[in-house]
Amino acid sequence: MAPAPPAPAPTAAPPKLGGVDHLEWWVGNARTFAGFLAAAFGFTPVAYAGPETGRRDRVSYLLVQGSVQMLVSGALDPESPIAEHVRLHGDGIRDVAFLVDDVDAAHAAAVARGATSLREPADDHDDHGTIRHAAVTTYGDTVHTLLDRSRYDGPFAPWFTATDLHVVPGPTVGLTRLDHVVGNVEKGSLGRWVDFYSRVFGFEQMVHFDDDQISTEYSALMSTVVWNGDSVVMPINEPADGRKKSQIEEYLDFYRSPGVQHIALATDDIVTTVRALDARGVRCMQVPPEYYDDAKQRMPDLDLPWDDLASLGILVDRDEHGHLLQIFTETITDRPTVFFEVIQREGARGFGEGNFKALFEAIERDQAKRGNL
Repeated sequence: MAPAPPAPAPTAAPPKLGGVDHLEWWVGNARTFAGFLAAAFGFTPVAYAGPETGRRDRVSYLLVQGSVQMLVSGALDPESPIAEHVRLHGDGIRDVAFLVDDVDAAHAAAVARGATSLREPADDHDDHGTIRHAAVTTYGDTVHTLLDRSRYDGPFAPWFTATDLHVVPGPTVGLTRLDHVVGNVEKGSLGRWVDFYSRVFGFEQMVHFDDDQISTEYSALMSTVVWNGDSVVMPINEPADGRKKSQIEEYLDFYRSPGVQHIALATDDIVTTVRALDARGVRCMQVPPEYYDDAKQRMPDLDLPWDDLASLGILVDRDEHGHLLQIFTETITDRPTVFFEVIQREGARGFGEGNFKALFEAIERDQAKRGNL
C-alpha cells in the first residue's frame, strides 16, 4: 500500500491533464467481467489483448460507451501482480489513467511536486503508431497512468486487436461520459490526500462535507471533492466517528486498503437509462416511498416525472445552478466495495447533498443484511 508521499515545495508547474482516458479494472476473470459490463451496463466490447496478440502475462478487454472507456485485465500467471492485487483487494480499479500532451514533462513535474514514480516514461509501438506512457502512485494500490496517444491510430494500444466478444442484445443504456471517480481513504488521512492532489496535480478543492453533513443515526463520513477545473473530478472520503461501522470502514475492511469506491457515469435521460439497466438485471439501492414526499416538499417547483422516479428509485437534488437526478447500484463485486452511480445533471454542480441521508440509510440496510453495520 503506497503511503502518501512527503510534501516538498513544488518546483515545477503541475501537469496539464486532458481528462481521464480510461479506468482499468484488475479482476479475477477478465472475460467474465467484460461480459458482465456488456450484458448488464450496455458497454460495447471493442478491443482485446492477450497471448494471441503477443501479450503473454495478461488478457485485457476494452469496453466503450459514450466517451467512457473501461479496460478489464486478468492475470495469466499466479505470480502476476494482477493476481496478487485480486487476492488482496478482490476485483477493483487499479488505474485512473490521465491523458497528457507530454508524458515526459508531466511525469517529471508530478515527481518534482512530490509524487512517487511507478513507471518511467516509455514507448509501446506497433503498426498503428506509438503510445508513450508513465505512471505515478496514489492512495492504496491505485495508480495514475500519464498517457499520450496522439501518435497512435489503432483500436486502443499496441498488442490490442478487435475483440470477438459480441455486443449483448438489450435496450440501449445511454451512458455518455465519466462524471466523477470517488476514492476512500483511511480515517485521518483525508487532508493528506487532498494536499497530494493539490500539490502534485494542481487540483483545487471544489467542496468539502463534514461529518455533520454526511451522517445518519449510526454512521458518518467526511468528504472533499478535488478537481482540475475541467473534466477530472475526484471526491475523496474518509470515515468519521459514529455509533456503528460506516460504509467507508466496511470498504476499507474488505478492500484491505484505500481505493476507488464508485464510478459516476452521466446520462442525458436517467429514466430511460435506469429502465434499461433494470431490464438488463442491474439492481440498485432502494429508498423508502416517504423520500419522494419529502423531495416534492423540498423542490415543489420542479416539473419532474415523480411517479417514474419513485418507481425506479431515482433520487433528486438541487443547488443554485440547477438540479440533478441520481441513482446508485448495489455493489457489483463479491466483496462489498465497488459500485456505480448514474447521474443526470440539469445545471447542478453538486453531488446530491440533499440525498446523503437517504442514500446512506439504504447502504446501511445492505450492511445490516451482511452483518457488517
